[in-house]
Amino acid sequence: MGSRLGAGSPGQGGRQYIGPMRFPWHPTFKALPGICQVCHAWPADPVCAECREQLAVPRHRCERCAVPLNSDQAQCGACLLDPDALSRCVAAVDYGYPWDRLIARFKFENEPAWAHSLARLIAEAPGAVDLWRDCDGVVPIPLAAARLAERGYNQSWELAKALRRLAGDAPAPWPQALVRVGLAPDQHRLSRVQRLNNLSGAFAAHPAMVPRLAGAHVLLIDDVSTTGATLRAAAGALRQAGARQVSALVLARTPMDVIPAT
Repeated sequence: MGSRLGAGSPGQGGRQYIGPMRFPWHPTFKALPGICQVCHAWPADPVCAECREQLAVPRHRCERCAVPLNSDQAQCGACLLDPDALSRCVAAVDYGYPWDRLIARFKFENEPAWAHSLARLIAEAPGAVDLWRDCDGVVPIPLAAARLAERGYNQSWELAKALRRLAGDAPAPWPQALVRVGLAPDQHRLSRVQRLNNLSGAFAAHPAMVPRLAGAHVLLIDDVSTTGATLRAAAGALRQAGARQVSALVLARTPMDVIPAT
């Protein structure tokens, strides 16, 4: 069965995004009990309530890049010294056990159904729902066309759709507001310095979306923020197109002490 191509205008789920394959599951399958993929409790959600409570504990984070902070300051030193186009960022968890493995399954092992359970973590993060309801439009970080065709779905767009079901329909989905320019190497394969230099000019606002972006508060959605380079590059392109404010919701933020420096 081949991948489905979306249809419609750029603001209505246009052709850049390929939806995951759908299979004709019988309705009774939805009622079957499952196993928590973290603690193996049964019956349970894919990530049970106990694991979410114990392993997704809110942390004090920089309000602009969501990196964990040990002090009570509002912003990290890097954001204080070099403010960028991103005004606010909320992250649900640190990128580490057990979330790194679940994200890998979601992102690289053709398991898009993880979107609902992982989006629930985002929705439960302090400030996430307020940020969701305050924005004018939701923009998932896009994949390059070749990578999207290879994977068959954009994990950020799957998270955005799941968040809309969990948090409400208030913001408009703008899945094609941003497009990738060229094919940069995967961020997860690069060092910190390479990540920061990799995405210069990597995004552009879709010309058809510029009228909607003008004066808007745009909310970016992504699965993992490592150095924040992807979010900054995307926010810069949106601000250049006229967005008044750009914020972000991410599933996981990598602590700075585990990012390779070279």
